[in-house]
Amino acid sequence: MKHIKLDKEEKQILKDFETGQFVSIKNLESAKRKYAAIAKETLKKSKNINIRLTEKDLLKVKSKAAEQGMPYQTLLASLIHQYADNKLKYSSI
Repeated sequence: MKHIKLDKEEKQILKDFETGQFVSIKNLESAKRKYAAIAKETLKKSKNINIRLTEKDLLKVKSKAAEQGMPYQTLLASLIHQYADNKLKYSSI
């Protein structure tokens, strides 16, 4: 059998498993669905942030958002989301 190097945390988990400190979860499928739903909701939650922009940039963003018929916060959130998902590339000047 191939020997796998474990870090400190992994060794503790293995020790706990081997000494019977882990117990089976009753209704495993139900628990999986419950925690998957919790994780999904956690990822959907919005967080408020503060960002400093020049007044000129803010006015431009507000103008572009108005052209699109949306609040400027929605436009900025959309741009950040697209960048985070690698759908929008940053290009330095």
